Amino acid sequence: MRKLILMSVCLLSLPQLAHAALFDDKEARQQIQDLQQKTDAQNQSTQTALEAIRKSITTLEDTVKGQNLDLLNQIEALHQELSQVKGQLEVAEHNLELAQQRQIDLYADTDSRLRKLEGAANAAAQAPQNNEAAATPAPAQQSNEAVADNAESKAYDAAQELLKAGKYKEAFEAFDKFIQTYSGSKQLSNAQYGLGYAQFSLKNYKAAMATQQKLIAQFPESPKVPDAKFNVANCQIQLSDIEGAKKTLRDLIAGHPSSELIPNAKRRLTILESIKK
Repeated sequence: MRKLILMSVCLLSLPQLAHAALFDDKEARQQIQDLQQKTDAQNQSTQTALEAIRKSITTLEDTVKGQNLDLLNQIEALHQELSQVKGQLEVAEHNLELAQQRQIDLYADTDSRLRKLEGAANAAAQAPQNNEAAATPAPAQQSNEAVADNAESKAYDAAQELLKAGKYKEAFEAFDKFIQTYSGSKQLSNAQYGLGYAQFSLKNYKAAMATQQKLIAQFPESPKVPDAKFNVANCQIQLSDIEGAKKTLRDLIAGHPSSELIPNAKRRLTILESIKK
């Protein structure tokens, strides 16, 4: 009887136990499903945030790359402009050198032609003097020989001969020695001019100009002053001081109107004034 009762109780409790077990399983599944949904939502949110970060990083990288590219382009453009400027500068410097060389060649050519013209004019002017010298009576020749015996005259004449022979270095040394030895000579201004002319012929133009200017300052009444001024102008031409040469020639023409150099000075001044700056 007792067994029968126990069996009845068990049969009555089984559906309740099954219902309770079924209920617990659904609740667990619902919780798992809810948790899965939350996890999925969080993952989606995280994925969205990561995607936004990636886009921001990509945008920033593109911006930086674009800025760098622009900067590189600007630098390259500056390099090209600098190269163009350097090229233009080199061309300008080359053209300037060519212009200066042409100007120097022009001055040299002008000076050479003027020297030839002046030499021909001087030769023509000296021809009557040479004829007169040939007709000089014997007593005058004897007088010149007497003067030549003088050591001072010999020294000066020797320097002059060297200058006429085109031995400019030796002439320079001879005139320099004469000036030092015979500082009170009446020929001192002539020797000073010869010294400056020798320096000019040796192409030492600055020294030649200084020597002739010293002559002009020390011997303002010397007949050699016009020649010295003319030589100064030639030195200035060789040194490309054209304005200075013009001024010197004008001073020569105005200060010594009766000098035989005036025609040559006027021709040279005209040529210089015709040269375009």
